[in-house]
Amino acid sequence: MAWKARLERLRAGAERRFPVITELTGRLLSANLLDAATRLAAQAFLAAVPLLFAFAAFAPEWMRKQLQDSLRAVFGLTGGSSQELDQVLNESTDPESRETSGIIGLVVTLASATSFSRAMARVCERAWRLPKAGTRIAAWRWVVWLLVLVLVILFQAPVRDGFGVGLWLGTPLLFLVATFVWLWTQRLLLAGRVPWVALLPGALLASAASTALSLTARIYMPQALNRSLREYGSLGLVLALLSWLIVLSAAITFAVTIGAVLAQEPPLNRWLGTERLKEGGAGRFKDGGTGRLKDGRTDR
Repeated sequence: MAWKARLERLRAGAERRFPVITELTGRLLSANLLDAATRLAAQAFLAAVPLLFAFAAFAPEWMRKQLQDSLRAVFGLTGGSSQELDQVLNESTDPESRETSGIIGLVVTLASATSFSRAMARVCERAWRLPKAGTRIAAWRWVVWLLVLVLVILFQAPVRDGFGVGLWLGTPLLFLVATFVWLWTQRLLLAGRVPWVALLPGALLASAASTALSLTARIYMPQALNRSLREYGSLGLVLALLSWLIVLSAAITFAVTIGAVLAQEPPLNRWLGTERLKEGGAGRFKDGGTGRLKDGRTDR
């Protein structure tokens, strides 16, 4: 049993020298991150599908074309899956039916979109162990975040292509855009309760994960989508896309949570100047010396 005792001593020594390991392990095992990622993926899918029909009914032609190009750039759509996308966005033999489906899609989008935003906000709040922001403070942030996310997706094609230069420029551009998006996402959905610099590790990790998944999606998603379409019809497309969304949501959820732990624990908190960021171990943040905590309570 000497080897067990030695391993125990090594583990204890590592925890003393690198307390971030203990905190990170405990957070990843106790936060139900996979459940949160699954809920986030489901809400993303419920918001995306009706939004696609609303785009088809009401968006101008150039915007529909831009969305087609961006979705093809992200997923590398070919064959049957590409034809399905064309059919949804362009082809319609009955304009009245198209408008009706668009109205239904718009209503469903409005009903489900804020659920997607709230799910993303809850991922960020759990990562930082913050209470939910009040609806009056957070409601407009949910809408703004969703609108900006739609714009980012809409212009994925030119960004990935480096605005005509090529993938060698598009890849770092995609990483920079994703870093800004995830940095701003955390700041917005956390209602400004965490400083920008503390959010940077999570933004970089989320950007690396989303960029890698986005680039590799062109390799495996076309075959997966077309095979699912042949074997199961439209339901196969749903299953394939939802599976990809679950993987992406899990990567983002883990990245934001790991980034929050790294920003609050040594040695990174010393480099970022965030030693006093965490108070009382419960994620309570002061508002610039006013004596009021960012969760709305007074520090008394």
